[in-house]
Amino acid sequence: MSRRHFTFPCEGAQLAATLDEAPGKTGLLLVTGGNEVRGGAWNGQARFAARIAKAGFPVLRFDRRGTGDSEGTNGEFRSSVPDIAAALTAFRRECPHVTRIAGLGNCDAASALMLAGGAGLDALVLSNPWTIEDEGEEAPAEVVRDHYRRRLADPAAIRRLLTGQVPIGKLVRSLLSALRPSPKAAAGLASEIAAGLTSFKGPVRFLIAGRDRTGLAFVAKWNKADKRIRTCPGASHSYVEPEAQDWLVLQVLEILQV
Repeated sequence: MSRRHFTFPCEGAQLAATLDEAPGKTGLLLVTGGNEVRGGAWNGQARFAARIAKAGFPVLRFDRRGTGDSEGTNGEFRSSVPDIAAALTAFRRECPHVTRIAGLGNCDAASALMLAGGAGLDALVLSNPWTIEDEGEEAPAEVVRDHYRRRLADPAAIRRLLTGQVPIGKLVRSLLSALRPSPKAAAGLASEIAAGLTSFKGPVRFLIAGRDRTGLAFVAKWNKADKRIRTCPGASHSYVEPEAQDWLVLQVLEILQV
């Protein structure tokens, strides 16, 4: 396996990319979320790409316009369709032996792939899709209930409650929100990404980190009977735990090997 860096054009800007080369005919396009750079938090994306390439599948990572080493203006995830399309073109040019490309996105990168109807990719791995409309939005009841299940299992949290260190007003409001019924249908951004995905015909897998509020909020707004959902109970948002990293690699390899 070898790793090389290059740039490619996107609407007048040059975007920075890193390719982990491998002989496989299926490749993985890794789309970053938020303002994360292609190396990922604590270099997690780079280490993940190396593992996938070692298994035989080339991996392309890139910085969206206005982030990391790329030129241009950062328009965030809703304006990233041209970036993804340009990266896909560059991937095919740099790896002409590749005949199938899957896309992996975490958080709003997953939502961007869904809004783009799959963005021309052949398969999608969608991790903890972002469905939160604004920072003031109340957490779904399922997320609140999950939070309190974890707190009740924490002796330190119970001690703070019994010694009056937890504001009663805030606690009551949270408990009342936990009693709200779950929404019967997706709305807002959740509805948009669901509509965007309807035209995609390739394999799809949803990955949910069991300790991540973003992922749990998505599940609360999604069809609970969707058999494409896989959950890693002990994982945080970026799968930093060693066992979660192994789980993530396994899930992605299953899609690449289809």
